[in-house]
Amino acid sequence: QVQLVESGGGLVQDGDSLRLSCTVSARSDGAYAMGWFRQPPGKEREFVAAVSSSGAISRYTDSVKGRFTVTKDSAKNTMSLQMNSLKPEDTAVYYCAANSVASGASSYLWTRRYDYVYWGQGTQVTVSS
Repeated sequence: QVQLVESGGGLVQDGDSLRLSCTVSARSDGAYAMGWFRQPPGKEREFVAAVSSSGAISRYTDSVKGRFTVTKDSAKNTMSLQMNSLKPEDTAVYYCAANSVASGASSYLWTRRYDYVYWGQGTQVTVSS
């Protein structure tokens, strides 16, 4: 059984920073490629950022490039999302996602929501203007 535990959401003002974290909790050791998605009010869930299991490769959606940074501590299977220069349009429920990967697939990552097997419960990020 794999569980993803998220933390770090909250209410901030336009231009502020926030850091989200997500930790994989599993019965056995394993490597995970991970990603962040968000769902703004009344909209579909969308890709934000993804990182390979090794942490060496990452991808971002265009709207957050230069403002958000995704990192991964492979030893702890923990992923973080540092969000700087937040804007009101970043307001959403942020979800962590993960896929188990084989030892030879440390550079793999996924950007489509339907490709992910495991999901966190979501954490609210609200940016006021």
